[in-house]
Amino acid sequence: MLGGRLRSTKLAYSSGNLSVNLIAQAFATYIVFYYVDVLGVKPGLISAAMVVHGIVNAVLNPLFGHLSDRTTSRWGRRIPYMLFGMVPLAAAFTAIWFPIGEGMTLFWYFVFIVLVYDILFVMVVLNYSALFPEMFTTMKERASVSASRQMLGIVGMIIGVALPPLLYSGMGWGPMGVIFAGVALLFLLIMVTSSKEKTTVEREKLGLKQSLKYTFTNKAFVMFVIGSFFVQFTFAMIPAIIPFFTKYVLRASDDSNTILLGAIFVAAIPCVFLWSKLVTRWGLRKTSLVAVACYSASMLPFAFVSSVLAAAIAAAAIGIGLAGLLVLLDMLLSEVIDEDERRTKVRREGMYFGMNGFIVRWGVSLQAVVLGIVLETTGYVKDAVQTDSAVWGIRSMLSFIPLGALLLAFVFFYLYPIRSTGTEQKSSLDV
Repeated sequence: MLGGRLRSTKLAYSSGNLSVNLIAQAFATYIVFYYVDVLGVKPGLISAAMVVHGIVNAVLNPLFGHLSDRTTSRWGRRIPYMLFGMVPLAAAFTAIWFPIGEGMTLFWYFVFIVLVYDILFVMVVLNYSALFPEMFTTMKERASVSASRQMLGIVGMIIGVALPPLLYSGMGWGPMGVIFAGVALLFLLIMVTSSKEKTTVEREKLGLKQSLKYTFTNKAFVMFVIGSFFVQFTFAMIPAIIPFFTKYVLRASDDSNTILLGAIFVAAIPCVFLWSKLVTRWGLRKTSLVAVACYSASMLPFAFVSSVLAAAIAAAAIGIGLAGLLVLLDMLLSEVIDEDERRTKVRREGMYFGMNGFIVRWGVSLQAVVLGIVLETTGYVKDAVQTDSAVWGIRSMLSFIPLGALLLAFVFFYLYPIRSTGTEQKSSLDV
């Protein structure tokens, strides 16, 4: 019976990732396309707004993380923020797809509602992520939960990335937002009501400045987070550019977005369990290097594929390496947090996940900037047959640009100093 409850807790906790990825990927994949190509806002304005969005998100992550580490309540450090932030987050996500005004009025509405959404998203998702290393303390547990978490997260990605073209073409963008917000809220509620924090954890007593100092003197964290930055840049770039790729390079219908994006995530689902087995055998660092190498190689075909079928096969190859990195990133950060606890005697998941969010969010902003610059400088024109230069620019954003980012990620993961093996490792929470 105890084993059954543990499995139930793992599954309930993992289900929160479906909600996170559903709304995050729908936002990242379609927000620029919706406001630029559907509503007609200038790409440069949206790129500028996304930079502001990234700055605010980046600053909020460590602030919310530090606040969470220092919080004391009857429900724990993390759960209150999730419990009271879920409904407003769902409402803000819905409002994004109900634009108000046109021209500059529409642009300023975009800025406002995205920032509101961003604040609530950080408050809920950072605390959800920070529960992972506290609730699950061994490598075996973390590998198992990370696999189920990412499997459900991929389901959320499929819903949030591959299904919108089917929904907005038949129902409109607003109803799509309502449906997605409702699904996300349901699984967040399942996750929160099933989560339990450890009440004996030593809470953060340091001020923000000193806590930041401890964080950035951790070499393992620095190597991890820079590598993660470049990986997250590609995570944001690939789904954001695929609608442009199918429309202007392949000259295919909107349904082709579903085929390509679905191929990535459907291929990734069985692979998350394969990578979870490999990490318990090879250790985190070695497995991460192999995953980055596989992911990098899958970018090259997009430089030349010219049919939906060929592009779908190439997209499925992306899913193999992507699955590994989805499983491994939070496990690597959890290992960094365990190492920090041995050094400081304090569990600081909030600050580490917050600083990770601070840095990798710049990858999302960089993706929007790169997309805007490439489209502007190569001669992209809305709803037109694109020039060879514009077509090559779109191709490069699915091939050579992410490949370069992943080569840099490989270097920093290679320099990651913790040499764990696949043997059982426990943090001092279990001592």
